[in-house]
Amino acid sequence: MKSREMLLGFVLCLFVIGVQAARVDTVMVKSPSMKKEVKVVYVIPDKAIEKKACPVVYLLHGYGGNARSWVELKPELPQIADEKGMIFVCPDGKNSWYWNSLKDPSYQYETFISSELVNYTDTHYATVADRKARAISGLSMGGHGALWNAIRHKDVFGAACSMSGGVDIRPFPKNWEMSKQLGEYNDNKAVWEAHTVINQLDKLENGDLALIIDCGEDDFFLEVNKDLHNRLLAKKIDHDFITRPGGHTGTYWNNSIDYHILFIDKFFKK
Repeated sequence: MKSREMLLGFVLCLFVIGVQAARVDTVMVKSPSMKKEVKVVYVIPDKAIEKKACPVVYLLHGYGGNARSWVELKPELPQIADEKGMIFVCPDGKNSWYWNSLKDPSYQYETFISSELVNYTDTHYATVADRKARAISGLSMGGHGALWNAIRHKDVFGAACSMSGGVDIRPFPKNWEMSKQLGEYNDNKAVWEAHTVINQLDKLENGDLALIIDCGEDDFFLEVNKDLHNRLLAKKIDHDFITRPGGHTGTYWNNSIDYHILFIDKFFKK
């Protein structure tokens, strides 16, 4: 009987070891540019906990989301972090579109994402502090934010990914509180032209970034993503472009992030 109990205890121990996953931290990161603290969720693999340097993936949520959006949308993130040896960083970007707002000094999210948050992460966690080990991805508003920040900060990020991204904001002048950051479209057309991802391609040369862009066939952002794809082709900028059945939904993004992680993992391993 005693030997059976010992065997059961050993099996239980193996099971517990098998289901161990990365640590999930929720921290408040100070933003000097915005003079406030920003909530950030970190998914830290065992490797990084053991002080072994890991590459980092920044994940940006969509409009109406928050710092916990990604860990709720993709509950497997801790297991993926351990499997791939990646740190995932999920900041609360409010409804900022991840720009530096021209109208609200408390919404300087480009500076926060591409400078302050990266510096905090590299200082407080075991990271490979190099653009070759740093990627950024996001959904919807966050897809726009990922491309916006990566294209404008190629010295910081080596790979950029967008799923269902609002990559051209101009067809949607009344939506998603963008006018709070940029002003009303009709009175500020030049500002809107300068703050849409699709007009940032003049800053991009082939090979500057590893790029993957995807969108559902039933998504209201499908046409602007196709336009971005065609403009990248015209500039002969290598990128992966994928459309799949699906709409602007959590089901689509839960599936899409798997493709992005595979793409990013391949980039990290080069």
